Amino acid sequence: MCGIVGHVGPGADGVVVRRMCDALRHRGPDDEGYLVDEGVALGMRRLAIIDVASGRQPVFDESGNAAVVFNGEIYNFAELRRRLEADGHSLRTRSDTECIVHLYEQHGTRCVEHLRGMFAFAVWDSAARRLVLARDRVGKKPLYYHETDQGLWFASELKALLRAPGFPRDLDPVALHHYLTFQYVPSPLTIYKGVRKLPPASVLVYQDGRAVVSPYWRLDYRRGGPPTEEEAAERLRELILEATRLRLVSERPVGAFLSGGLDSSVVVAAMAELAPGPVKTFTIGFDERRFDERRFARLTAERFATEHHELVVTPAAADVLPTVVWHHDEPFADASALPAYYVAGITAQHVTVALNGDGGDESFAGYGRYLAHVVADRLPVPRMAGALVRRSLDAAPALQRRRPVRGARRMADVLAAPRPQRYAALLAYFTREQKAELYSPGMRDCVDGVDSYELLADEFRRSEAPDLVGRTLDVDVRTYLPGDLLVKMDIATMAHSLEARSPLLDHQLMEFAAGLPSRWKLAGRQTKAVLKRAARGWVPDAVIDRPKMGFGVPLGRWLRTDLRDLSHDALTDATARGRGYFEPAVVGRLLRDHGTGIDRSAQIWALLMFELWHRMFLDDRAAGPPTPPRLPELHVRDA
Repeated sequence: MCGIVGHVGPGADGVVVRRMCDALRHRGPDDEGYLVDEGVALGMRRLAIIDVASGRQPVFDESGNAAVVFNGEIYNFAELRRRLEADGHSLRTRSDTECIVHLYEQHGTRCVEHLRGMFAFAVWDSAARRLVLARDRVGKKPLYYHETDQGLWFASELKALLRAPGFPRDLDPVALHHYLTFQYVPSPLTIYKGVRKLPPASVLVYQDGRAVVSPYWRLDYRRGGPPTEEEAAERLRELILEATRLRLVSERPVGAFLSGGLDSSVVVAAMAELAPGPVKTFTIGFDERRFDERRFARLTAERFATEHHELVVTPAAADVLPTVVWHHDEPFADASALPAYYVAGITAQHVTVALNGDGGDESFAGYGRYLAHVVADRLPVPRMAGALVRRSLDAAPALQRRRPVRGARRMADVLAAPRPQRYAALLAYFTREQKAELYSPGMRDCVDGVDSYELLADEFRRSEAPDLVGRTLDVDVRTYLPGDLLVKMDIATMAHSLEARSPLLDHQLMEFAAGLPSRWKLAGRQTKAVLKRAARGWVPDAVIDRPKMGFGVPLGRWLRTDLRDLSHDALTDATARGRGYFEPAVVGRLLRDHGTGIDRSAQIWALLMFELWHRMFLDDRAAGPPTPPRLPELHVRDA
């Protein structure tokens, strides 16, 4: 696990690349390595997990023509080593990194097809004067790039690119527009004009001053699977065990995040079956019972006699906000980034590698919104009726203090949207109408004609899944999963030099799941039906049968109590009012509504995260890239 940076083009400078690497020290505290030659400079910071003693980078092929810097883990590296040696390659280390450069030597850019793992890497081919960048299939490892007339710059995090000379710290209003809808800036955009994310499952080739991005993988929801659900559940359990076994290979201590949900419980069950000793598990809880999963995590911990650690997050989590904002580099409004940061910090005090349950919802239809989407699609309600319900609810703001009414308001938004855009309407944190009201005239002009809902509608149109559930899963795997969940996990863990591994995101397991009938995933009102069948008798029934909770925080209460002053001060002072993006009166109304009991927490949080990011990264450009805030003491208490 590492951070990588580089520049290919005239004037490539090893001093600049070293400065870029310094910004990524948290990703790789154990080592650093560089390649500097005419027209190229590559760098990396290393968190040593595999081949700790001799796995230094860059790694070269036998000829010395190709070199690689790499972030991630290749879980099938032992098998790849045997194949490469049988093909006549000479490997000098025991690392997974070296497999990549020899696979490139043999297969060129198609080397990615042989890799089973999480990765972002750069290969410099000196003979062809070619740079190859690649990212794993679902986007577990990040990679950003920026083209100029001085060549191409790339880095694992935007904060490293900020140290490149002439980096344009100009906000992209279209990226902000999409962020307010989805809580994150969707790929390939970043919050900065002219800077891009390499999409998941993509290869970028930069040669002769030109970058070409090509996709190499997509899930196939039409393949079919075993003839019965019972056989599918049995095979699924085998695949989970295999994916977990591969992710237990490490020369450093390994543990697991245990949320109390089905997905992480299944991973812990597999670890307990495979690991030679007790599994170390880590759980975060809250004082507010509606958000606290510790009681379910304990059931799994007790079943498998894990070495279990529990901690409670308090509203003093606001103290870490500057640190979380700094690590994310661009606005990010998923409030569960706070408990993710905490659980990663506590876990890193005990282990260097942590397995998690990411990916189960997107493969097996675990979110309640999948059922809501299917129901909305089947309701014989004209769009006009949905709009009428929405206007009626808007006319009675007092009713919006009640959660069932807010749910009805969201469903009215969905029903009022055209069919291809309904899923985006279901996910939106700011609707199109709310954004139009929020924006200043200048901001409205900047995004005129840009429809955030169309981003997901386009993905629906491109999907070849045979039914609505399959298409919805396909869309989430390509948008929400890499744009939100995997960003949150990567940033939280890397902030503490902790490696996260996700058995349920093994691409072979995901391919198997994609081919199963949707009725085995969403069975009537039951979500994740086939995964629950596979888990039955393996994890406690109470965990399998519990309602879906999600990794949320009591944000609504916090913004009325401990975080009230911070949100009001940051969003209404002269600095915020003078930005020119939003109408101050509308922002003020959101704050007042929330104070009276109408839940505006998601919208206020999105605006607050944007404002804090803007102050840190854009307001004082003369000072250069911001330095990390002082790391606060973790405000947790023993459960």
